[in-house]
Amino acid sequence: MDPIESTENGREYTTSSDEDLYICDQDSVASSVDSTLDPVLDRPSFDIYTPEEDCDSEANLLQQRKRCRLSSTSSTGGDGREIENDGVSTERWRSSDESDVKLLQPDFTPVQVPGPKLLPHKCSSPLQFFQLLFPKVMMQSIVGHTNVYGTKCKDVGERWHYISLKDLKSYMGLVIYTGLLKCSLLTEYWRESQYFSPSFPAQVMSYETFVTIANTLHFSNTTEDKQNYSKKGTAAYERLGKILPPYQFIREACKTYFHPFQNITIDERIVTPQPRTALNARENKSTDGGYKLFALTDCTCGYTWDFFIYEGKLRASQNERLSYESVMALVDENMLGFGYKLFLDQFYTSPTLFRDLLGKNIYACGPVLPTRKGFPKILVNRLSKKAPRGTMRWIRDDDLLFVEWKDSQEVQMCSTFHKAYEGDTVQRKVKGDSHRTLVEVPIPAVVLDYNRNVGAVEPSNFITGHYRVLHKPKKWYQCVFYHLLDIAVENAFILHELVAERKKQKALTRKTFLETLVLELTEMDAENRSAPVSLAPPVAPFSSSVSTPVSAPPTPPESSLPEGSHRPKHIVPDSTVGRRKCKLCQLKTPVICVTCDVPLCFQPKRDCFNQWHENKV
Repeated sequence: MDPIESTENGREYTTSSDEDLYICDQDSVASSVDSTLDPVLDRPSFDIYTPEEDCDSEANLLQQRKRCRLSSTSSTGGDGREIENDGVSTERWRSSDESDVKLLQPDFTPVQVPGPKLLPHKCSSPLQFFQLLFPKVMMQSIVGHTNVYGTKCKDVGERWHYISLKDLKSYMGLVIYTGLLKCSLLTEYWRESQYFSPSFPAQVMSYETFVTIANTLHFSNTTEDKQNYSKKGTAAYERLGKILPPYQFIREACKTYFHPFQNITIDERIVTPQPRTALNARENKSTDGGYKLFALTDCTCGYTWDFFIYEGKLRASQNERLSYESVMALVDENMLGFGYKLFLDQFYTSPTLFRDLLGKNIYACGPVLPTRKGFPKILVNRLSKKAPRGTMRWIRDDDLLFVEWKDSQEVQMCSTFHKAYEGDTVQRKVKGDSHRTLVEVPIPAVVLDYNRNVGAVEPSNFITGHYRVLHKPKKWYQCVFYHLLDIAVENAFILHELVAERKKQKALTRKTFLETLVLELTEMDAENRSAPVSLAPPVAPFSSSVSTPVSAPPTPPESSLPEGSHRPKHIVPDSTVGRRKCKLCQLKTPVICVTCDVPLCFQPKRDCFNQWHENKV
């Protein structure tokens, strides 16, 4: 018989008539069952009679049902259950050559149109995208709280000098800069070396200024901090009080300017601060005293749409595990919409969670631990440990599909929207007689789809946390702030990419975007760098301990020079580029003689300019 396609509860199933539990000997019961066939499921319906029907009809139906079971010696159900002649069902794992039910893809109905939204028309530069998520209002608030905290801080050492909005922007620009250019120590960025030191940080601010801002950076009202601290140990105590204002603002801003596409994922990020606080979470041995941040990320572009910081067991529900609660806290169907596909790793995946998400019309898949509650314990026809690469087994439990697949190791997957096997293959190296050969091996659809979507999110995490080790914040809330800065920078770059794609323009690379953002934050872009800047650290705006930098010998004005006299001049406005070899010492120099057109060093410790002209005369 031809396969019959049916639909039940919005999901399409394909079954074979010879696999139906209720198919009986046509000669014995065909005449009595034909009148009771359901037109959709094509199987006897014994619950369609009304109470007004006589008892004889109900008795006849029960007798027919009994004869059906006795007349079938052995049959297999469409859900993977093997029906024996005694009526007892024995579940078993099925192989890839056995057909699975055909599922309809979920209807995707998001609350808003996916992609960037509510962006200003003039939003084009990296700084403008960054200030969508990190606006001037929040920066001014941080400046105010830092100045108040600095006057009371004992780490300053001397009288506090107020910082400005420009100082804070320059500080954040240098923090991003330390991620672009790697040095082994923070002091290396201000190292006074002629050949082996970067010159940019010293042009922005001194090392002492940078360290002072780093030690006194504050984000909340100090008076409210004292009141909150007095509530410690009670339910009214706010653990995130010192970072709460920027934490709430950036979290809301991330959801304001973007709406996720259909494929989403939840990842766990661990950041290890220096001190041990109540936020330290040790769910496993790999989490060495750090705090956890759970983030809902778009699989298409890597945008962090929502996130929250794990505050400890006191805030978690006692009924479910952290893995369950974290997913339910981030996946809000009223904010997202319906029909989303959620990809999770094995820390979150559980049959209970997937069924509850399906009740919200959110579909999910991911690797699952065999020890999870609800994972099939059936041993019949299960995947053998010695099975060849590419072998798979599957079993369906109502809406849940469980798949076991042999790759280099055994992989167990669970899904609510995949079919067991759709004929996909993947190339793998297999041992031969003399060498490894590349062969095509079957791969389940759930494994292929999971790798495609989760793998696209990983590059967005490369930017987070790679510079924080350099200056090791002493306070936990400062460490959280740097991670919030990571999220704002990365999301700003993704918005820039999506807007450029929408306008059919070429987007900047990540490196170029970050370099431009650093120049705009520090106000050291090309338009403001027409005059050369000394490589020595400048005087700090609020520190009296920094010595005055040594500058190059002053150049007399052109009008005061006699005709034919020699005058030094920078080759290009930027002294860090366009250098040429000195005519006398063969070292690189940014200065040339206007009259002779000869590159010559013009420094206090290497005055080749005057020495060259004296010898020439």
